[in-house]
Amino acid sequence: MIDPSAIYPDILNFTKTAIKMAGLACLASFTMQDSPPKPDESRFTPVVIADNLDEPMVFEVLKDGSAYIIERKGALKKYNAATKTTDLIATIPVNTKYTSADGVVKEAEEGLMGFTMDPNYEKNHWIYLYYAHPTEKKHVLARWEIRDEQLVESSKKTVLEVETQREVCCHTGGGMTWDKAGNLFLTVGNNTGNQKAAQTDEREGRSSWDDQGHAGNTNDLRGKILRIHPEADGSYTIPEGNLYPKGTPSGDDRRTRPEIYSMGHRNPWRISIDSKTNYVYWGEVGPDANEDSDIGPRGYDELNQARKPGNFGWPWFVADNQAFPVYDYAANKPLAKKDPEHLVNTSPNNTGLKELPATAPNFIYYPYGVSEKFPLVGSGSRSATGGPIYHKSDFTNPKRPWPAYYENKWIAADFSRGWIMAISMKENGDYESMERVLPGYHPVQPIDIKFGPDGDLYILEYGSNWFRKSDNSRLIRIEYNGGNRKPIVQVSTDKKGGTVPFQAKLSSEGTKDFDGDALKYSWKITGAGVAPKTLTTANPSVSFDKPGVYNVALTVTDSKGASNSQSLKIVAGNEPPKVAVNLAGNSSFFFAGKPIDYAVSVSDKEDGSLVDGKIKADQVAVSVDYTSEGFDYAEVVQSQRSVDASTQFAVAQVLMSKSDCKVCHQPNTKSVGPSFADISNKYKGQSGALEKLVKKVLEGGSGVWGEVAMAAHPALPVADAEVIVKYILNSTDKTLSTLPVKGSYTPEIPKGDNGKGSVLIRAAFTDRAISGAKTIPAQTSEEMIVLRNPEIYAAEAPVIKGAELKALGVAGLGFSLVAFNNSYLAFKGIDLSGIDKLEFDASAQKREGSVGGTIEIRLDSPTGVLVGEQKVEMAPEVDIAKVMAEMESEKKNAKPGTPAKPFNPFARPPVHVKIKDTKGKHDIYFVFRNDNAKAIQPLLSFSKVTFQQ
Repeated sequence: MIDPSAIYPDILNFTKTAIKMAGLACLASFTMQDSPPKPDESRFTPVVIADNLDEPMVFEVLKDGSAYIIERKGALKKYNAATKTTDLIATIPVNTKYTSADGVVKEAEEGLMGFTMDPNYEKNHWIYLYYAHPTEKKHVLARWEIRDEQLVESSKKTVLEVETQREVCCHTGGGMTWDKAGNLFLTVGNNTGNQKAAQTDEREGRSSWDDQGHAGNTNDLRGKILRIHPEADGSYTIPEGNLYPKGTPSGDDRRTRPEIYSMGHRNPWRISIDSKTNYVYWGEVGPDANEDSDIGPRGYDELNQARKPGNFGWPWFVADNQAFPVYDYAANKPLAKKDPEHLVNTSPNNTGLKELPATAPNFIYYPYGVSEKFPLVGSGSRSATGGPIYHKSDFTNPKRPWPAYYENKWIAADFSRGWIMAISMKENGDYESMERVLPGYHPVQPIDIKFGPDGDLYILEYGSNWFRKSDNSRLIRIEYNGGNRKPIVQVSTDKKGGTVPFQAKLSSEGTKDFDGDALKYSWKITGAGVAPKTLTTANPSVSFDKPGVYNVALTVTDSKGASNSQSLKIVAGNEPPKVAVNLAGNSSFFFAGKPIDYAVSVSDKEDGSLVDGKIKADQVAVSVDYTSEGFDYAEVVQSQRSVDASTQFAVAQVLMSKSDCKVCHQPNTKSVGPSFADISNKYKGQSGALEKLVKKVLEGGSGVWGEVAMAAHPALPVADAEVIVKYILNSTDKTLSTLPVKGSYTPEIPKGDNGKGSVLIRAAFTDRAISGAKTIPAQTSEEMIVLRNPEIYAAEAPVIKGAELKALGVAGLGFSLVAFNNSYLAFKGIDLSGIDKLEFDASAQKREGSVGGTIEIRLDSPTGVLVGEQKVEMAPEVDIAKVMAEMESEKKNAKPGTPAKPFNPFARPPVHVKIKDTKGKHDIYFVFRNDNAKAIQPLLSFSKVTFQQ
């Protein structure tokens, strides 16, 4: 019997999808009435609270809106809400270095790592700091008192100490939180060297690389989450219910530490407790391997949940109990894998129990690559941070509580990927779903995240530089506005400058109010030595009679008094240059393997032109880039406003700004990874460097620049990786080295790319400043032409009338357009130069009720000039029994092991429509006709059209 899914999978999948969607629709009709609506992102405003920070690590917010912030090098600072200043309170002596056995000193993750305030801080003024002792190999949890904005040194009480090693990096933990009973939770990193995937080096003298003696050791506090009850005298007691209860062997035979709440952690980071369930949540930073191998699975980061004390498996397990074999480093081979249900620690470095608790389930886990189970987390570098569970009841009369939509959800961040997720759980605590929170806000390496007393969400951004101060380190407060919102203001002008006198038309197009309020406009034009002008219409014209730089500011006020402003500059006295990119062929599409002939023209009223030779070709920046499908070329225009050597790499800079490159690399200075300049100096000019580095970006690697592994980026399109690497290899070129102003470019699709991207052709020129009684600054002009792939989907049409869009039966294939008599769709501004035919994946299937019809191609309107037409006949019925018999016969006669061929008997050859020779850009209308069809009868359907030469 033939599996029918091999013959017509589209039909089966469509049926399954339809049933599923119908069920979801029914479910939604019941649940949506009870669920609070999702708030619009415009209701959230990021506000900078404190900046100019130096490696900030943890913060706490006081009731008056002030905040304490610790920095890794030992600083304790306070942001004062009243004065809006950030002051140094104290500096804690700490260690920040590792020293290897051969004496090599390196910067470490150590320092001032953890901070929390006592639950009764307003009465006792106690704070707790977790830090690396400056001279002794240990991490210390100590309590101090703060009085009159000063740390009282004499009040210090050492609460707990963790013995450590300092010969090799990494992992310190340092997250702290409290439960309702006054118990303090502390995350402690494994403090183990990274080697291969399994950190189980049992050779003599290698205990710092054996996590079986740290995270897997019941008699060691490293790689654990601790739970203690601090006492008034600075000591602590052990609360009931930790992993190893009272009565477990202790004293001389002590093989467990009663402080341990959970074990088997690599680097547990920020920790929080659900005040309603008492479940514990934290981020867990995982190992670096990019792919599965004989030494273990690929690495995963985890966002974890503990409903009770447990063993979370490291170093033998990661993610959903994927096992690492114990690695025999002496013999250089992997040994057997452990049993998660009967885990036994046989390492010679283990001083604790041999028989360990069975491993607890991990909650959310994701690799460098795209996660099939949790696809929203993205791909690339990863460092699961963690975050708080939101309950409005946790706050007392908050000023700005977050909306009920986020009630009971875990608000968690990832340090490297820069996202914040709202994670929903079922009533029993199981994972249900996740979604991005504020996708328009991009925190720069969020290292701590929690709610403040007023209900605002605070995010501490570590900044882009590792182990040194960053200009973008800051504490952000996300305020929710459930009431009236400020208008969103956009300003533009038809002339950004000119020779005086001239007139410019100002525009407020794009300005809007999310609440639909009536708006008042106030333009203010100011410049040195001239009287200010005020205009109150939405789109006024203004005259400029004197040379100078003018600031044009628009303030928009809604009917409730809320206002917002935006401004631009206009340079009077210097006419902006005119830059044009002229193409010899089609100006809408590129065709792989076919050359694009271009010529750039530049002229400037004051400086001359390319034609007269007063403007030299090497003063003009010209670039051509192929970008992968989905690239937003508008961001190039928004981000690039200068003409220098970097102009030709504007696309690369946009791609990098949206990636995790900044996590490890800086243009000219070393961070955790090498600078782009160092990479350029090492590889530029080497044969095969481009291909080698593209592969490394996609697959990851290590060992070239130090101990820290390069993250893999398997989801990054190959074309985008090539653009980025080309920029890096040329990042040391300080001259204006670009393409010639006239030439030919042949687009080639990078291997592995789907070919559905775009070609961006850009030219830019900056004229000279004009000196005189008043210096008039230079002006920059540019033009960019975007050539798209010639395959266009019907669902992208901006104009559709009388036709319907229907979801295709196979997930991910989008929509097909179902046409009826006299229906049409249109695409705007399409250049038909050189196009001689269009290809439609169109068919008229009887099973869909289609009766066939004619496709007409018309210019500029549904009744415009007819340039092509083609009749689509109704397809003959398919004899399914015959098809199945043929498939059965083919299967019987096939060679053993030959896979069955997927086959859709309803597939039809494409429909081609020849068109007349047409020049220039037009709005292209596809009109569908069959005057014999009834109004409700579909004529045909198609999902895409391809413009062909």
